Amino acid sequence: MATENTIQQSPDVMPPQDALSILEHLVELRDRLIRAVLALVVATLIAFIFTDPLLQLLIEPMGGLKPVFLRPSEMFVTYFKVSLIAGFVLSMPIILYQLMKFVSPGLTDDEKKYLYLVVPGGTASFLAGVLFSYFVMLPVGIRFLLTFGGDIAQAQWTIGEYISFITTLMFWAGVVFETPLIIFFLAKIGVVSAQQLSRWRKFAILGVFVVAALITPTPDPINQLLVAVPLLLLYELGILLARIA
Repeated sequence: MATENTIQQSPDVMPPQDALSILEHLVELRDRLIRAVLALVVATLIAFIFTDPLLQLLIEPMGGLKPVFLRPSEMFVTYFKVSLIAGFVLSMPIILYQLMKFVSPGLTDDEKKYLYLVVPGGTASFLAGVLFSYFVMLPVGIRFLLTFGGDIAQAQWTIGEYISFITTLMFWAGVVFETPLIIFFLAKIGVVSAQQLSRWRKFAILGVFVVAALITPTPDPINQLLVAVPLLLLYELGILLARIA
């Protein structure tokens, strides 16, 4: 009888252990978020020291045009925004590492090996997208926007609007350049396959031109092609990596 009672009560012992396991996961998530935020704060403070040359670098695509600021706090807010973005780029390896360590317990040993590609590969891909947008997209786009309607009105851009415009463009270009790495990892864990991606190519081409239209600074087809062609190449590279995976 005692044995039967023990057997009947044993299922009741499990929920607290499961609840504790969930609580441990939440605690780990909290700790890793704190570490990521601390890394972002420290990197932002470091980047604040170099904000002035960063701003000089960012306004270089404007040519000889000097931006203005119209509100008393606009320049300070712009300084802080540039510092925060630069801090995010500097702290990205640590943020990716914390994310990797959080999801790694749910993966197999074989999948964990490829997860370690996320930190160097993700950082390099993001920087490649930022550099592509700065050296390829921005010079053509800014030149077009400065000269469009120049016979009617004179271009006089505010520093806040300009920095928001180009940093948004550079950020999403960096995110898009993560596509091959994401495809490789998804293929490695069996979510997608190279055959599926090949079948989806026509939809991918449509999606690429939609994305290019959204992140291209100008509506002309030349600039959209400058963005769309590299995106298509990134998708094809993703298919190749999926075959390797």
